[in-house]
Amino acid sequence: MRSNPAPLPLPTFPGERRKIARPTALLPEDVRDSADLARLIDQLGCGDELIVVSNRAPCVHSQTGDGVTAQRPAGGLVTALEAVLSKEGGCWIAHGSGTADRATVDANDHVLSEYLDAPYRLRRLWLSDAEVAGYYDGLANEALWPLCHRTGVAPTFRLDDWSHYVAVNRRFADAVIAEAASERPVVLVQDYHLALVPQMVREQLPDAVIILFWHIPFPTPQTLATFPWAQQMMAGLLASTVMGLQTPADLTNFSPARAAIPGIQGRGAAHAGAYPISIAWPARNDVATPGIRDAVSSQFGIAPGVRLLVGVDRMDYTKGLSERLQAFELLLERRPDLRGQVTLLQIGAPCRSALAAYQTITRDVVALTERINARFGRDDWQPVVLHAKSADAATVTACYRAADVCLVTSLHDGMNLVAKEFVAARTDLRGALVLSSQAGAAAELHQALIVDPRDIAGMARAIERALDMPFEEQTRRLRAMRGVVSQYTVFRWAAQLLVDGMCIEASRRITRGPTHAYLR
Repeated sequence: MRSNPAPLPLPTFPGERRKIARPTALLPEDVRDSADLARLIDQLGCGDELIVVSNRAPCVHSQTGDGVTAQRPAGGLVTALEAVLSKEGGCWIAHGSGTADRATVDANDHVLSEYLDAPYRLRRLWLSDAEVAGYYDGLANEALWPLCHRTGVAPTFRLDDWSHYVAVNRRFADAVIAEAASERPVVLVQDYHLALVPQMVREQLPDAVIILFWHIPFPTPQTLATFPWAQQMMAGLLASTVMGLQTPADLTNFSPARAAIPGIQGRGAAHAGAYPISIAWPARNDVATPGIRDAVSSQFGIAPGVRLLVGVDRMDYTKGLSERLQAFELLLERRPDLRGQVTLLQIGAPCRSALAAYQTITRDVVALTERINARFGRDDWQPVVLHAKSADAATVTACYRAADVCLVTSLHDGMNLVAKEFVAARTDLRGALVLSSQAGAAAELHQALIVDPRDIAGMARAIERALDMPFEEQTRRLRAMRGVVSQYTVFRWAAQLLVDGMCIEASRRITRGPTHAYLR
């Protein structure tokens, strides 16, 4: 069953005979696209009070031979958050990391209008190399990332990293306070990098609506207990108005951890809920063009007519890349007739390459690719084509549309939007999805072929079944999955978080005094 939370009702109080109306006529379930979300925000009346806080910026400026260029990260999250900030007066606060980022800001570190085609302000924070190494590489990605993902990679805890993490979170919080246009801003904090920001903002702006979304899996209470600063982190999270998690399983892990923190009661205790993130559903005219398979095959040096398995991942140890390659190798052993007929195209974008665990997975993937190609390859066919580079959004979408099978075999993943992107791209209702049971998307995409990512033989059987799947079954499964993804878009995700946050904060104000304007 779908895990999207039901809208939170505003409470009634003693002596009231009627229900308090919800704050808007447009409900989250009515929101499908950016225009719907803009309407909802307009009805909430908070458009000029919105602040987004994230480590990653929606726009990075770099110095090139042709001057300053702007890169915008692909993906539905940036699209949705920019839709949230569709009104003048909103602000996005993020780390400035591009080589030309400093050259494109004013004296207040706001990106100049000629470099940012957006109605909101983009405020950049500058981090030293030591801060990036401690807060981001160290605490966020060597401690919290492996702590939250069940992959066998042990987290590393260093006091200096925690000190940098606290200091950088404080700087983000101070920026929120400085950018707030009122005492009641609506602050959307993104992810595990900034877990302390809600409490730090709450100390100065007690009436703020603070929504933190945790994009990765939440650890079990037993695992969290190994984190030396668990109590401080939980206190930070619980100062939110809404604590958003990906799945009911994450919520199950979060609840006992919450109960274990003393002194977090009453007004300061966040509402926690499962809010599965999604993608922006493509426009009606976004359809595959004829010859897309041949174009992809030509681009990646794959012989015409060869069937395609496609994987699109960061080169990350959580993505199950080694297990995926081993499963494909086993399939080629068992099915000699597939040799020369099927190629696995694996896009593996470099990721956190300065860290040892990422260097190890990169070496393993390259070695497995070379082994499989040496065992089974021939002059006119290579079983594995490894593209160990980033690919732009157009190339990725073309790969989805050319694929006979998309492989999403994460060892552990908060959601994994590749699965949803593949489903959305298949307007032809062709192709099959092999999906890890340990990815959050498996809780929604029941018509995928669900696999245990550590069961190599089981995964090989699932890939075989996907390749042999009749067109009628492909159509039936994809139609069902497309129905889910088209209804539950990233804009609806943002709408639900905003409405729940506003409702909760409004109910608290009712108990204290005058109702805010958006309840009228």
